Amino acid sequence: MAVNINDLNEKWVNLGQKVSDLQNQAQLMVDDDATSAEDVADIQTKITNAIAKRDLAHENLVQAQAENIIDDDAEPATKLTPKENDLKKKFINNIKGMIKGDPKVINMVTSSTDETGAAAGLTIPQDIQTVINTLKRQFDSLEQYVTVESVSTLSGSRNYEKWSDITPLAELEEGGTIGDNDEPKLTLVKYLIKTYGGKNTITNSLLNDTAENLLAWLTNWIAKKVVATRNAKIIAQLDTVKSKPTLAKFDDIKDVAISGVDPAIRATSIFMTNTSGLLVLAKVKDAMGNYLLQKDPTNPLIQRIEGHQIVEVADRSLPDVSGSHPLYFGDFKEAIVLYDREHTSLLSTNIGGGAFDTNTTKIRVIDRFDVQTKDNEAVAAGSFKTIADQTANFAETDAGK
Repeated sequence: MAVNINDLNEKWVNLGQKVSDLQNQAQLMVDDDATSAEDVADIQTKITNAIAKRDLAHENLVQAQAENIIDDDAEPATKLTPKENDLKKKFINNIKGMIKGDPKVINMVTSSTDETGAAAGLTIPQDIQTVINTLKRQFDSLEQYVTVESVSTLSGSRNYEKWSDITPLAELEEGGTIGDNDEPKLTLVKYLIKTYGGKNTITNSLLNDTAENLLAWLTNWIAKKVVATRNAKIIAQLDTVKSKPTLAKFDDIKDVAISGVDPAIRATSIFMTNTSGLLVLAKVKDAMGNYLLQKDPTNPLIQRIEGHQIVEVADRSLPDVSGSHPLYFGDFKEAIVLYDREHTSLLSTNIGGGAFDTNTTKIRVIDRFDVQTKDNEAVAAGSFKTIADQTANFAETDAGK
């Protein structure tokens, strides 16, 4: 059955509105003396169920968007060369051989190790890695908003100079001697590549399916797991940013956007909040009853504040803290660096992980990267529960006439 992305988006928005209405109802119950314990338990259950349905609707929307893009790219403008087709077929054959226990493939996999001496697995070729990277961008990947640096070593260090520490050159008199610059205040950032893994069960029927179906399953599964892992590590770095004031009105948000980061990076800065936070912001109105958030003219699904894009992160990845929604603003490429080892690989077993008992095969993906903060002043943070609508003081306006 064909899926209409607009219908899925409308369902998600409507379910989000239901969550907001229930949360507002729960807030009113706090001050209602007639509210009983049963009423409280009932509204909490309704909110939990509504949030689960809303998040499911969002996942369906994201999945449909990704599949739509995959379908659009099913017939590429430029066909693969015979050599590229041979590499893809060889990779699929190696996957099947690894899972079925082909001695040639098993020996090739187990003889390859990484820097730590652990089995590196079956390395994914570059053309398949490119497909995975394309899919990652469709699964709400935060990696696209931070700096990504490819590295070839297990560990290393980098020196960075913060924007706020950069000083101007000295003025020179005519014929004067050029003096030395002041020593830059550099921040040393060390990285240590870590290994992350996840496994899934593959059925014998999939092994007997076409190479295209097996490849589609692998690339989608790997992309989802890698995005979820890297998003979690990127969000963890946001805890290092400076003070997080409580925001109550729209002017507070503007304060964060104007005074929160250096003016030099303000033009490249974006907002980031979770789904619950976006639903609150999306309903804030000005004195004339117009919504304060702006829609991107090229993509109505993207919201903006004063021209800056709002990046939405699912509640499960960026949860509320004590009922308050997080809000970040800044240039995340200046703030955070992801050091990518670019060595994604696969391993499998038909014995361990419960595979022997279920007559299935477990296939594991390994990803290697590290995430570090290079400038914690490049992002400002705040939190909010509600944002008040703007109002106009018509009495003062009339008095001034």
